[in-house]
Amino acid sequence: MFSEIVERYDWDEVREEIYSKTQSDVENAIQNKNVSIEDFKALVSPAAEKYLEEMAFISRDITQKRFGKTMQLYIPLYLSNLCSNHCIYCGFNQNNKIHRIKLSDDEILAEVEVIKKMGYEHILLLTGESPKDTGLDYIAHAMDIIHPYFKQITLEVYPMTTAEYQHLILHGLHGVYVYQETYHKKRYTHYHPAGKKRDYNWRINTPDRLGQAEVRKIGLGALLGLEDWRIEAVFMAMHLRYLEKKYWKVKYSIAFPRIRPHVGSFVPNFIVSDKEFAQMIWSFRMFDPDLEMSLTTRESQYFRNHMIDLGITSMSAGSKTDPGGYACYKNELEQFTVNDNRNPVELMKMIQARGYETVWKDWDMCFEKERN
Repeated sequence: MFSEIVERYDWDEVREEIYSKTQSDVENAIQNKNVSIEDFKALVSPAAEKYLEEMAFISRDITQKRFGKTMQLYIPLYLSNLCSNHCIYCGFNQNNKIHRIKLSDDEILAEVEVIKKMGYEHILLLTGESPKDTGLDYIAHAMDIIHPYFKQITLEVYPMTTAEYQHLILHGLHGVYVYQETYHKKRYTHYHPAGKKRDYNWRINTPDRLGQAEVRKIGLGALLGLEDWRIEAVFMAMHLRYLEKKYWKVKYSIAFPRIRPHVGSFVPNFIVSDKEFAQMIWSFRMFDPDLEMSLTTRESQYFRNHMIDLGITSMSAGSKTDPGGYACYKNELEQFTVNDNRNPVELMKMIQARGYETVWKDWDMCFEKERN
């Protein structure tokens, strides 16, 4: 389990290693075709700032060679905002006085009807983390309702057991995103003072359980704004490499959520600039040419426009971060405020204007049937 690996590293020592990297270290990392963890530390270090333009071109070339000039589109569907956790940075925090809801069958179908009219074939299902309210049976049932309408279903819900993930595969599960939020173990409980999410090891070992269940795709991520992004990136890179070696049949993806305004009073501890954000994306592309990387509507139109051809492989558009936000309820229950409000057609036109093709579907249910 990765929890055993991460115990070998001290946060402050890793920080010192990153910040001690020199321009010579960066130049060596850029020249290496097989980027190591030590090379990655150099790429995300302050010493790499003078090489960002070169890194951007390298990232673009690697991405086009591996993925072509394409951009996959997906959309999130929140099934519930009921949550038993007290994450101090989240609008769904149990202590926040917001309207709580769990979508019914009819409400799910109403949401699906609106989303399908947008043209989507890939959907990401989300809930607050409350197994009592949105347990395995509820999620499986929701997937059964949704599965006939979409070619691919991924989840971003509370961590489950291996057996539970295997059960959901039978209901059409393709992949799971699970964000560690922060890899800083000593600070982790500060951000998660109560609830099941407080258990650092249970959460960090979720991708292991996903690998054991043989899901097709595992998504990682750290919430940018909690701790130093450079150190988070290195631990995430170590986690990724560990998983790729141990569960080599799985496809991997990384998302880069930056803290956005939400219900509550939390203020980010570390502000991540657009330039630093781009540096991290380019570093990951050089680290892993096969890695899928997504950029959500948390980011501005300006930033997303300029990242189209520089390493990102998937984007969402027209997103609502509240359950029932597409058809049933309007801006009442948001987890966070969306930054880029363009609809899918507007985003598609921008992508095509930059010489890229929008991909609405790259997977079909028949592959899952053959697998099962």
